[in-house]
Amino acid sequence: MSGGPERRVYRVAWLPGGDVLDARCSCGAHRSLPDPVAAWTWLLDHPRHAAPPPEGEWP
Repeated sequence: MSGGPERRVYRVAWLPGGDVLDARCSCGAHRSLPDPVAAWTWLLDHPRHAAPPPEGEWP
């Protein structure tokens, strides 16, 4: 496509076998999160979410 505004694409997918969601941003960043609210909060915090959090901590 050309001439149109750039659109961001956010994806949240359930990972089979557990209660984990895979959140992916259009910038390429992704995280596995246990809660849909946390997943969307993290996605909508673009671009600050690009820096990885400390190991084992949820946003």
